[in-house]
Amino acid sequence: MQKYLSLTENTDFQRAYHRGRSCARPALVVYSNKNRVGICRVGITTSKKIGNAVERNRSRRVIRAAFRAVSAEYPFKGNFDFVLVARSKTKYLKMEKVRLAMVECLREVGAI
Repeated sequence: MQKYLSLTENTDFQRAYHRGRSCARPALVVYSNKNRVGICRVGITTSKKIGNAVERNRSRRVIRAAFRAVSAEYPFKGNFDFVLVARSKTKYLKMEKVRLAMVECLREVGAI
């Protein structure tokens, strides 16, 4: 399993949104941007459109578990900043469905 850190700075999120490559699926949206930090960094966002705090937290947990499974299974082609955005469908899906959508998106943006 590859090591990764959390994205915490707003500027890192904005850089991924504006300069990075994106891929959208009904389960989630993936923004990826190469970094020079030397390690992959991940940020997960859920808006209030998703639902109340319980539903947003469940969406984040499902996305985090899916990312852990993907990073253990596939090696990344470099160091990236990933911003994973939950969509309204995410709160109803199991981790495996989100993982499949994440693999498709990461392939499309060229990370795996």
